[in-house]
Amino acid sequence: MNPNLIFLNSFLDVSEETFERLSKISAYRKLEKGYEIGKPNEIPTKIYMLVSGVMRAYLSSESGKEFNKNFFMPFSFVGAFTGLIKKKPSKLVYEALTECKVYEVDFEVFMDLCKTDINVSNLYNRVLEFVFIKYEERQLELISMDATERYLKLCKKIPEIESLIPQYQIASYLSITPVQLSRIRKKLKI
Repeated sequence: MNPNLIFLNSFLDVSEETFERLSKISAYRKLEKGYEIGKPNEIPTKIYMLVSGVMRAYLSSESGKEFNKNFFMPFSFVGAFTGLIKKKPSKLVYEALTECKVYEVDFEVFMDLCKTDINVSNLYNRVLEFVFIKYEERQLELISMDATERYLKLCKKIPEIESLIPQYQIASYLSITPVQLSRIRKKLKI
């Protein structure tokens, strides 16, 4: 069975017919390492399904400091949901940390399909529920776990993290400094 269909079926039982409709509005793309989807103050129009590689969502301050919001591994939906829904510029940038393979979908075309196909609409609702749950889990991690616990959880989620993501980006995601991250790593290796 197609791995993309298997992924979509993890949200809702998607028929071959519905999958075919979604395939028709999707474009397969390869993104080079460093490629950025969306720029600050740009109104996003696309949503992506990441099928290979690693991406991140980050905010850049006026001084140039980066704050990582999330890391994405296959299979994930990637995109500036708030900007897409509100049709307003996104504050986040989505960057390929490795070479990535994605399916790109025009959000308006997808929403039009939701209006005419209840199965696609139900899938969209389930994906939004999933995104909300992941967002809430992340918020709970930040308020209930110490930095070491957050780091260990991240390492479990992304086993090859040390070779894929620079230390300063990992530290930013954990809401700690790179020095604190070095201390955590040193402590764990003893």
